[in-house]
Amino acid sequence: MRNLDVTTLRSFVAVAQSGGVTRAAGFLNLTQSAVSMQIKRLEEMLDLQLLDRSGRGVTLTPSGAQLLTYAQRIVDLNDEAYSRLTDKEWEGEIRLGVPVDIVYPVIPQVLSRMGRTHPRVKVQLFSSFTRVLKAQFARGEMDAILTTETGVDPGGETLLDVPVRWVGAPEGQVWRERPVRMAMARTCIFRDECMRRLDEAGIPWELAVDSDSETTIDASVSADLAITARLEGHLAPYLAYVEDAGLPDLGKMKINLYVGSGAKAYTLALCEDIRQSMSAL
Repeated sequence: MRNLDVTTLRSFVAVAQSGGVTRAAGFLNLTQSAVSMQIKRLEEMLDLQLLDRSGRGVTLTPSGAQLLTYAQRIVDLNDEAYSRLTDKEWEGEIRLGVPVDIVYPVIPQVLSRMGRTHPRVKVQLFSSFTRVLKAQFARGEMDAILTTETGVDPGGETLLDVPVRWVGAPEGQVWRERPVRMAMARTCIFRDECMRRLDEAGIPWELAVDSDSETTIDASVSADLAITARLEGHLAPYLAYVEDAGLPDLGKMKINLYVGSGAKAYTLALCEDIRQSMSAL
C-alpha cells in the first residue's frame, strides 16, 4: 500500500485554494520550485495529472478536484492531532463525578476515547451518589458531574429521561418471595420511591440489605438474595431486569449533566462525548 505524504498534500491544497504555485509558495513560506517539485512528486506517485497548466492560471483536473476533498481532510486531521498532542491548552486534569448506577456502559467508552484523543489530559473518575456529587460540585470539587434526579436544577442539562426498573440476579427467583426482599443503599435516590410504590400497590416488603456500599448491594442482588432498582440501559453484566414480576412501575428519572463555569476546552470535549454517547442509548 502506498502512503500519501502530508507535506505534498498540504502544498497541493495551498495551490488549489490560492489558484497558483507562486501564491501557494508565499503562504507556505517555501520557494516556488519547492512547491512545484512537491506537486510533481504527488502526481508521479498517483500517476495522475492533478493540475491543468494550459491556461494563464492553474486549475484542477477532474482527478485533482476529487483528491482535494481527501487532501483537505487529511491535512486538517493531521493538524488537529498534532495540536491536541502538543498544545498546552489540551493538557490538564478533569474531575468527573458519576453515580454508580450509570457508569455502565457509557463512561468506560468515553474515558477510553479520551485517553486516545487527549493523552495529555488526566481524567479522575469519582463514583458516588447524586446527593454527594452535587454537594461536591457546589463546593467546586468537581469539574463536571452526571446525576440521576426527578428534576433538574438551574445550570443543569437533561441528557435522558430513563425508566427505573426492578433488577435482580440473572435467572434469579427471589423476586417471587413475599415480602419482597430489597437491597438498597441508604443514600440511593430510588430507595424511598421504591418503598412508596410497593406500599401503594399493597405489596409487603422488607429491607434485606441496608448498606452504604453499592458493591455490597450488587453482590447481594447478583447472589439472588434480594432485588434492587436501576436505570434502564445502564445495567452491569452480572445483573438482569426482573420481567413480569407483578411489581409496581417505578416511573422515570432524568440523567442530568452539570458543568462548572469556566470549564476548559478539554472538559467541554469530554462532556460533548458524554452527550453523544448518552443519546445513542
